Formats: sequence, structure tokens, C-alpha cells
Amino acid sequence: MRIGIYDPYLDDIGGGEKYMMTIAQILSKENKVDVFWNNDRDFEVISKRFGIDFTKIKRVDNIFVPSVGLVQRLLATKPYDVLILLSDGSIPLVASRKLLLHIQQPLFNSQATSLWGKIKLSRVNKIFCNAFFTKNFVDKALGRDTEVIYPPVAIKAQHLTKQNIILHVGRFRVKNVAIGDYKKQSIMVDTFKKMIDNELKDWKFVLAVSIQEKDKESFEKMKESAKGYPIEFFVNKTNDELWELYSKAKIYWHASGYGENLNVHPEYAEHFGISTVEAMGAGCVPVVINAGGQKEIVTDKKNGFLWSSLEELQKLTESLIKSPNTLKSISEKSKERAKDFGPDVFEEKIMQLIK
Repeated sequence: MRIGIYDPYLDDIGGGEKYMMTIAQILSKENKVDVFWNNDRDFEVISKRFGIDFTKIKRVDNIFVPSVGLVQRLLATKPYDVLILLSDGSIPLVASRKLLLHIQQPLFNSQATSLWGKIKLSRVNKIFCNAFFTKNFVDKALGRDTEVIYPPVAIKAQHLTKQNIILHVGRFRVKNVAIGDYKKQSIMVDTFKKMIDNELKDWKFVLAVSIQEKDKESFEKMKESAKGYPIEFFVNKTNDELWELYSKAKIYWHASGYGENLNVHPEYAEHFGISTVEAMGAGCVPVVINAGGQKEIVTDKKNGFLWSSLEELQKLTESLIKSPNTLKSISEKSKERAKDFGPDVFEEKIMQLIK
């Protein structure tokens, strides 16, 4: 089959891009796969960051841009057996035999409410989401029963001695989905500083972040605020380097959505949480916010801990630090849970999707 894949945020280098390009990699084993994009460099960055193999994947001109007219796009998509598009709720008109939409964030409104939108939606064969958190909103917005295919997480933990490290991995952004500090990294920095001020000793907080040029100035300000504390920053590291950090750390923090009204803006929460699963796969005990997709990954007090306030985050973490046996027991259960999101499960579901 000839398959085309489009991710409008390919230069963003985030979890959604890893998800879509992993689909491309899987399908390229037995199919001809094209990715619509106009920049080879972004492919190189994604390959380095996520370990995606683009050997059998071809980059073709991006036809999903305003400069490409409807007739031209219809002609360009007609040869494809399947098109798989990452969508924000918009539905492009294409001429492929099958059209599949992947949606990664909650939707409230969509083009499907209009008559023309309903006509375009009728051309969509399947819609799949990254988590039930997302699905709940998408189903209501589109009036369709969508499928859930969790992101694939290949565990590449290294056999390293665990150290007294609390870890966070995520993009650093000044602004995302209309709010600043989307990942709440500065809040985690401040929380750890309080723990140190409260006499926590022999532990450090490590933040592994990816940064774009436009956000460097704000990042340096956060970095400056951490001076004098055992806080380290690792910037734009490779996939292998991140796994080294996962393998050394004992505890993992995640805070996206904290302090936000998630009833009004659920998109401010983490929609799934690939880094949380990766950390668990390496034996890090997750101490993560009780919101969004994190609740689907972590079962509280069984394979990790969920918190709702910064005081709770601090107390849960301090309790774990004081109880090495609990830390070790939950660590083993975390590793077992991470296996549920393995790449084999993902590949099987993707192959079923295109049949």
C-alpha cells in the first residue's frame, strides 16, 4: 500500500511527533510511506531525539498548506491508499481511498458541526486518540465513537546504579496552548528548593528539557533561580542520554495542569505522558499530578503516587525518600506497569487500523 502521513507540528519535536513518526516507521516495513513536510532538518532532529528510523520513509512536499489549492491537493492525494493525519479537529478534503485522523488533545468544537463539516467527517474512516482522557472530549465534539491507541514506549533502561535523583523530562516552553510554563517546570524547581530549605540532604533535582531558540532567554531566568541549589539542567539531549538519566533516577515528577481550571481548559493537562511511562520503565517511582492522562498511567499507591497540591507533592516525595523499602517495592511495580504500553501492542493496533 501507499500511505501518506502528515503532522502539522513536525517541527515541534514533542510526544505527538514521536507518535506519528513511529507510525510511519512501523508502516514503512511493508508499505511505501511518504511524510508530507518541507524540511529535511526536522527529520534529522526527530531521528536523533527519538531514535526514529527514516531509512524507508520518504519526505514529500507538504500539500497541507494554504499555498496549495484544493484541486492540487485532491490530485496529490488520489494515489494514496491511506492517509493518516494528526488533526486539531479540522478535517481536510482529500481523495485518498481511506482517511484516518489522529487527535491528541481535548476538543470542544469542530468543523463537524456544520453541514459541510459533516460531509467531510463522513469521508473519515477512523478516528483514534492517544488516551481515554482525550477520547471523552473528542467523542462529544465529533459525535463519533473513537478508538484509543496509547503511545508506544520502548523501554531502553540501562543497568546503572540508582542515585538520589528526582527527575523531570519535558519541553521547556514560555507559552503553549495560551498559558505560560505549560509543564510547570518553574513550580517544580521552587518546590524542590523548599525541600532543600527544609533540610533535605544528599538529593538533587534534574530537569532534562528540550528548548527552542525563542525560549532560551526565559529558560536562563529559570536556571538562574536555581543557583545555589542541587538542581541540574540537561538541554536537548539524545534519546540514549535521556535513558541514562532515567536509569539513574529514583523518583520522577510531572506537574502539567497544576493551578489551572481543568474543567474549563482540560487541554492544559498532560494528555497522556510518555516521559512518565519511560521513567517507570527504568524503575523511577512516579509522583505525578492527579490530572489528565497521568491518571490512566499511574494507579495511586500501587505503581506510583498521584498528588493534587504542591504540599502533597512535597510530602509524598519526602515520605518515599525516608522509606527505601517502599521506594524499591513501588519501583518494581512501576516497571511492570510500563510494559503495558510497549511498542508491540502499539504496532499490532496500528496494523489493524489500516486494514
